[in-house]
Amino acid sequence: MSEVETTSFEECLQRLIDSLEASSYEDVRVQVAEMHPAEVARLIEALTPNLRMSLLNVIEHSIQGQILTELNEDVKIQLLAEMETNSIVKATEGLDMDDLADIVPNLPESALHNLLLTLDYKHREHLKQVLSFPEDSAGGLMNTDIITIRPDVKLRSVIRYLRLLGEVPQDTDQIFVVDRSFKFLGSITLSTILTNEPELMVEPLMEDNIPAINSETNSKDVVTLFQDRNLISAPVIDEKGELIGRITIDDVVDVIREDAEQSVLSMAGLDQDEDVFAPVFQSTKRRSIWLGVNLITAFIAVFFIGLFETTLQNTIALAILMPIVASMGGIAGTQTLILATRGIATGKVTNSNLKTLTSKEMAVGLFNGCLWAIVIGFLTFLWFENQQIAWIIGFAVVVNLIFAALSGAVLPSLLTKLNIDPALAGGVILTTITDVIGFVAFLGVASLVI
Repeated sequence: MSEVETTSFEECLQRLIDSLEASSYEDVRVQVAEMHPAEVARLIEALTPNLRMSLLNVIEHSIQGQILTELNEDVKIQLLAEMETNSIVKATEGLDMDDLADIVPNLPESALHNLLLTLDYKHREHLKQVLSFPEDSAGGLMNTDIITIRPDVKLRSVIRYLRLLGEVPQDTDQIFVVDRSFKFLGSITLSTILTNEPELMVEPLMEDNIPAINSETNSKDVVTLFQDRNLISAPVIDEKGELIGRITIDDVVDVIREDAEQSVLSMAGLDQDEDVFAPVFQSTKRRSIWLGVNLITAFIAVFFIGLFETTLQNTIALAILMPIVASMGGIAGTQTLILATRGIATGKVTNSNLKTLTSKEMAVGLFNGCLWAIVIGFLTFLWFENQQIAWIIGFAVVVNLIFAALSGAVLPSLLTKLNIDPALAGGVILTTITDVIGFVAFLGVASLVI
């Protein structure tokens, strides 16, 4: 059992910080000796930048590469920039091609040159092949460590071949069957190989309905396939149907985790790779962009408020009650926005059923609007003893919740068609819409009635 399993993360982190600050590197080595690389990576991300390199330096080179693959992009770049070229080369030796492909784009030129020299022609070609695919595609996720056999051999020969290899790649649950031109034919599970008579041929025992994933397939579709079929691994083929690699469940879990982090952070205009302890100027620059966007949208809302300046001057109660209308619309719209965004990401919401979803969400907005209009209107009447204002704010709440539902349902699909991440831009746009609709409905009706 590892250190972080028997001790809380906070206690581990504090002990590590104390040892690093006291330069007790032997204590540090003992503390992280039994930890998994992913656990060490989590600790590194929680350390301030000046302590990170100190921790990495006490760890064996063979483990450093595995730790680097687990780090977020910003922290990985920072450490690679501080590492010596020879250390980088030693740390990346023995990494799987998919893990190596994640590190290569961040390497200094000198380190990349030396690393490529350590690879034989076959591995260089494999690395080049993985790097040629987009990061969010099946080709970008795949690993090239595959075991293949022909359909016209006996199980006895397959077992002998596996013994000669000495070991099988991690998460290997099946052996892929190919013809002489390396076209994918099917697969045979390890359990089938071990539980059948050695004299049987591979062909009648292999499964030919195994889903082969095209290298250009989007990573989100890969996740859906693994989820629906309960896969541990799956073959990846090129446009000719030739087997070029495989995707394993650990790669899929990484995609799921990254997508979840991206969805949460994008709502606030943040990047999933942003370092918690990044330099002040770097964080300021990144965040100021979305603050500027928010400022523009705020001025749009203020502009519409300014159109009703006379009405607000005559009835101060309207100014007090305005935030209620805007906030109710914002919350209702965000609920629908998240639901629709998630539906699109999982493939449950498409153009064919978007109209149904929109109608349903608008109905929800109508019923919720009527319910809370009664509550808000009643409380407003008790507060200001003005029946007109109570009716006006109730009407505005109903209108805003209906438009909020409409916007929340339609925006993700529209932004996706424009190649804009709805999780990143949807919230800002939605807030502007609900603010403007709410203010116009509330103040517009007030200016006509009062």
